[in-house]
Amino acid sequence: MSRQTEPGVLAAGIGALRLDPAQLPARYAAPDRGADGGQRSIDLFADRVVIRRTTSGARMKLQLPVSAYRGVVVRLSGEALAGEAVEVVMVHRDPALSVPLMAADGSDDVVADWQRWGQALGLPLLVEEADGSMREAFPRLGAVMLGTPGPRRRRRSTLKDRRPSALMRRKATKGIAGQPVHQEREIIARN
Repeated sequence: MSRQTEPGVLAAGIGALRLDPAQLPARYAAPDRGADGGQRSIDLFADRVVIRRTTSGARMKLQLPVSAYRGVVVRLSGEALAGEAVEVVMVHRDPALSVPLMAADGSDDVVADWQRWGQALGLPLLVEEADGSMREAFPRLGAVMLGTPGPRRRRRSTLKDRRPSALMRRKATKGIAGQPVHQEREIIARN
């Protein structure tokens, strides 16, 4: 008995898959060799992933936080022997829990989708090497991406007139609001 895809579920593995990170939550079906019918259902939220599959007649539901995933990787698809098939996958330490986000034949927007998914899910961007190992695409320190610092602001630039340097040197005070004002009576000389 083969399992049919549910209404409103995008069938992945048949043609191209392209999800939009701005349109979360998303529900779709992805290929799964170990599941009955060869497919599993994935519910993708901004903070969690729910994977539903049936194996040997037993239904399973796994709910994982997005933080349990290693990152978002871009790689050549395993079926890409003849053509250029590219995938963007949310990778877990257990390969059976990895979630495909995009699969296309020679898409030009792969890098843009890869970066958008990394930003939307708050995961590091990974690149898969030829030997199957993964490394981060950009150096990071915690959640902060490292790089060369920007150029120092020039003092004698065209923006100098907009930012008076005297105002930057002055000490901040409370101001005169609420302080007593000294008044004298006016003295008029009369002849």
